[in-house]
Amino acid sequence: MPKDTSIKKILVVGAGPIVIGQGCEFDYSGTQACKALREEGYEVVLVNSNPATIMTDPQFAERTYIEPITPEVIEKIIIKEKPDALLPTLGGQTALNVSMDLFHAGTLDKLGVKMIGANADAIDKGENRQRFKDAMIKIGLDLPISGVAHSMEEAKIIADEIGSMPLVIRPAFTLGGTGGGIAYNKEEFEIIVHRGLDLSPTTEVLVEECLLGWKEYEMEVMRDHADNCVVICSIENLDPMGVHTGDSITVAPAQTLSDREYQIMRDASFAVIREIGVETGGSNIQFSVDPNTGRCIVIEMNPRVSRSSALASKATGFPIAKIAAKLAVGYTLDELPNDITRETPASFEPTIDYVVTKVPRFTFEKFPTADPVLTTSMKAVGEAMSIGRTFKESLQKSLRSLETGRFGFGFDGKDPEASREQVERKLHVPNAERIFWLKVAFEQGWTIEEIFDATQIDPWFLENMRIIVEEGKDLSNLDLRTAKKLGFSDVQIAHARGITQDEVRAVRKEKGIIPTYRLVDTCAAEFEAATPYYYSTYGDENEARETDKKKIVILGGGPNRIGQGIEFDYCCVHASFALHELGYESVMVNSNPETVSTDYDTSDKLYFEPLTLEDVLNICDQEKPDGVIVQFGGQTPLNLAADLERHGVPIIGTSPKSIELAEDRKFFSALLDKIGLKQAEAGTAVSEDEAVAIAERISYPVLVRPSFVLGGRGMMIVYNDDELRHYIRNAADVAPDRPILVDRFLENATEIDVDCISDGETSIVGAIMEHIEQAGIHSGDSACVIPAFSLSDKIKTEILVGAKSLAKELEVRGLMNIQFAIKDDELYVIEVNPRASRTVPFVSKSIGVPLAKLAAKIMVGEKLVDLGFTEEILPPCFCVKEAVFPWGRFPGIDIVLGPEMKSTGEVMGADSNLGMAYAKSQMSAFNPLPKEGNVFFSVNDRDKNRAIPVARELAELGFKIHATGGTYKCFKDQSINVERLYKLAEHKRPNVIDMMKNGDIHFIINTPSGHEAREDEVKIRSGAVQHKISHCTNLAAAEASVKAIRSLLENELTVTPLQEHHGIS
Repeated sequence: MPKDTSIKKILVVGAGPIVIGQGCEFDYSGTQACKALREEGYEVVLVNSNPATIMTDPQFAERTYIEPITPEVIEKIIIKEKPDALLPTLGGQTALNVSMDLFHAGTLDKLGVKMIGANADAIDKGENRQRFKDAMIKIGLDLPISGVAHSMEEAKIIADEIGSMPLVIRPAFTLGGTGGGIAYNKEEFEIIVHRGLDLSPTTEVLVEECLLGWKEYEMEVMRDHADNCVVICSIENLDPMGVHTGDSITVAPAQTLSDREYQIMRDASFAVIREIGVETGGSNIQFSVDPNTGRCIVIEMNPRVSRSSALASKATGFPIAKIAAKLAVGYTLDELPNDITRETPASFEPTIDYVVTKVPRFTFEKFPTADPVLTTSMKAVGEAMSIGRTFKESLQKSLRSLETGRFGFGFDGKDPEASREQVERKLHVPNAERIFWLKVAFEQGWTIEEIFDATQIDPWFLENMRIIVEEGKDLSNLDLRTAKKLGFSDVQIAHARGITQDEVRAVRKEKGIIPTYRLVDTCAAEFEAATPYYYSTYGDENEARETDKKKIVILGGGPNRIGQGIEFDYCCVHASFALHELGYESVMVNSNPETVSTDYDTSDKLYFEPLTLEDVLNICDQEKPDGVIVQFGGQTPLNLAADLERHGVPIIGTSPKSIELAEDRKFFSALLDKIGLKQAEAGTAVSEDEAVAIAERISYPVLVRPSFVLGGRGMMIVYNDDELRHYIRNAADVAPDRPILVDRFLENATEIDVDCISDGETSIVGAIMEHIEQAGIHSGDSACVIPAFSLSDKIKTEILVGAKSLAKELEVRGLMNIQFAIKDDELYVIEVNPRASRTVPFVSKSIGVPLAKLAAKIMVGEKLVDLGFTEEILPPCFCVKEAVFPWGRFPGIDIVLGPEMKSTGEVMGADSNLGMAYAKSQMSAFNPLPKEGNVFFSVNDRDKNRAIPVARELAELGFKIHATGGTYKCFKDQSINVERLYKLAEHKRPNVIDMMKNGDIHFIINTPSGHEAREDEVKIRSGAVQHKISHCTNLAAAEASVKAIRSLLENELTVTPLQEHHGIS
């Protein structure tokens, strides 16, 4: 059936900021949906609060609203745009939940908007735990013994009926297992049920028998309204049940199912999608199998495109989101062509003749007090995927794609020495490093049976790992071709042979042992692939295609992690589009399955490969590029730049030498002196006494950090000798080759970020961003505003002149980011990075100019004058970027911000009124500000004077002020009407936590007393997150919040598309 022509305009709801459990997979699916619908002639209206994704660039929709994804705001957009339909299934759980809220409120009916992709009843049936259970019983499928509870009493009754612990608790309508967990005793049961009921938007949890140790599988299924059903991909979790699928190593296609078992699961998947009623689009259905009896049960289904859909799309080459969008407007699978073969229809089930392995990426080092045990609530921040001919090759490639300094399944000199007891502990409890402990166990002589008993990982996987270990024991003598077929990297072979990886590479090339590139073709090579999408292996046939066009290789950012997110993927995608426009062949190299850069139609060629020196050099040998871009993928490609250049690879844009010089403190100080810019005094220490001497010379407070770190890792602000000595003894690994950097800390300075673009002749500042939080809070975690709202004209001029002088001296060709601090109307330079930064997408959306696209064109010789960008642009409104944090995933951790980055994503609020723009950013960042109620203050002595006007203004706005001890006395002395509250340590009730639990506190302003934050402070701050109470942990944010609350009370919230802000028709 052809497309629905009664629909003209479609509202697509995006997924919002990147959070744990809902990453950039949904930006990939949303971007595909926008492209697919526009291809069919529909007018697309997009709402998404995330400025970092390519999806919110104005060219992907007719109208792009970067606004909060709340029912109230979307209703305003519907009233303004009058869409015919709403597509809720491609924006993750966020889009699904808000669409259901609009449906239940009657908004969609009232405004004449129909839901496409999945109707409200199908969504509810798939997400509502009781209805899903009833549906499965009706079609005769087995389920875990379970019950649905809406209160603690109901949950306890269900637990008694099931009979024994452990029990699994799964909240309804949440993402990535949020709030769920496994309870091993009654106390844990009550904690998890309470949290789950609180976090479920429908106050509903499923309590079910625990299937710990069972095998877990996923089926990615599609169905159209003519009832054609196809399985796109089967996925098997390496980790057994009990570990969230997002935290598990997963393998596609499923490796341990017999043909009969697979067919049973396939039939069950079709029965589920039909019964739930998903008529148009993709669904993810999870199964569990008892390894002892073969009993197969259905765990749950997502009646939408899921996190695994991106993985399945990249694994097979079948664009699930694109096809789902077209099915939503009336097409059937047999009417849509397969983009890769161009000969087969989409109803042709993909078949693959290789193995795909996805490995999750964790950042527990950022949260030292968080529980690192992996359970049913997701904790991974990103993932890497690799493709190989065998599981062994695929596993080793995926482990070296992780950007954790490992180069495969051990054998890289980084395996720990451990006793049998230590190994046993690491195997029994699922953790981020368990895969490497398996290797240690095999080396220590553990049998497959013993490891299976400890981990419940299927013996088939363990046998493959055992073979890698067995062959690896004699890696120094192993035949090179055999080693490469097993997935061993040059680094591992070099380590075993005691030589360099360059020498291994030379020997390999001399013997003709070079990788061949195979195509991802959806059909096991039955038809020719029209899209060049490659993976490497060591076989006989090379399917890489030669062309005579000029080629540029773009190196991506690898897996998402804190400090290196989707912003860099955004830059890489723009580079690809720009080069394509100029007639170059763009060649993308990346290992991240979640992103738009690894879509088969973003670049002319895609290599799904690890971003290591060996793999990138192999691709350069194959492609012989005219240039390679290393400045857009964050730290990952920059780490390779010098070595690539040494091997004769032509790096274009700003030279690696300039990038390194900006990191060289001596050179950089001399450069700043030359152009007349100031820097805070600093020194470099290789011992405790040296550090103390420097601190005394430059005066406290000082910022201390190890050299060579990413995302502010290990940084701290210290206020005296004792704190400094404690830091060096406990937090830092100091050595002559690893000095500690000691900088004078500019206390209460205003921090400024500047993104600049230069072609060598002309330099333009994209924007001056003023941070809300003071210097000392990592720039990635601070809210910031364009245009700067409190700077004098003198300082703005100094910034523009200084930025352009730095661009000239560092010979920048492309993008550069500079961080300044302003103290007492004096300008200081904090640091300079002559590469794309994480703020580039935000600046681009704010000024309406795609900076990354222009920078890519400059790298191949274009000039800003010819590109039409020759002067600074002042945005037509205030744009506020706010960071989003994963606090909810790590209950109980302290949420205070500091020099080390902890945010996973960002949102943007835009409005002609600064207070309203900030208020919108808080709504989008899950910290909406109250318009009335009780405010609780507890601030340290350094902040008390600054807190007085904040409290006074809140009281004027009608809020009741509450405070503890010293803060109470300070406010009372200033004649502010304030109620006294008791600290936890005072043991007097009711205390602040009691009021929080009772819902009597609506806003919390709590600043830390020192580094070793007192236990009761941490409880207050983490309690604010748990009870969803709006909060600030520094006075700068509190001041901005008061402005925002005033704006909310005095003005109506309005919505404006990006196109209207920038006059784009």
